[in-house]
Amino acid sequence: MIALLRGRVAMLEEEAVVIDVGGVGYRVFCGARTLAGLPPVGEAVELRIETHMREGAIQLFGFENRAEQHWFRLLQNIQGVGARLALSLLSSLGPDELAAAILAQDRAALSRASGVGPRLAGRIIAELKDRTGALPPASAAAAPAPAGGSDVEDAVSALVHLGYGRSEAWRAVTAARAALGEEAGIDRLIREALKELAP
Repeated sequence: MIALLRGRVAMLEEEAVVIDVGGVGYRVFCGARTLAGLPPVGEAVELRIETHMREGAIQLFGFENRAEQHWFRLLQNIQGVGARLALSLLSSLGPDELAAAILAQDRAALSRASGVGPRLAGRIIAELKDRTGALPPASAAAAPAPAGGSDVEDAVSALVHLGYGRSEAWRAVTAARAALGEEAGIDRLIREALKELAP
């Protein structure tokens, strides 16, 4: 099984890159973010690889880092999410954004990925929201711990009504609660969260 490819970019395609390794070209399917970060044709490249064998065909999927690869594996454990849909999610949201969207229960953010509707987004959230230990280490560290309590949820809702996305509102309110402490009321949480959201 191929786990790593190191070679030169031979060709860039819409959904894949062809990597020349010692004169042999390997077509590797990648998410849009990974493809955008690849060097130009002729330059050296290294990708982590997931090898899939199905219907007599071998398909290679490439990732620039461990967190992306871990998410690719994790997402495919959910009914209705195959390799292409997992790549679509990773094209739409990076590992840290995926973690935050799941912890914030942000269906809209997940539904931005091609092929992911509200029902599937809800299933992804339901199956992964209580499994923060299963999240890739980089993502779990970057995403704040789940914030509970009615004041927190009310503050998030208030920010969403002001036009902020649920994930960014959740991150800001969680950061505000961490800064202010457990006893902070909704007014202080909103004011501090707005400071977090200020450009």
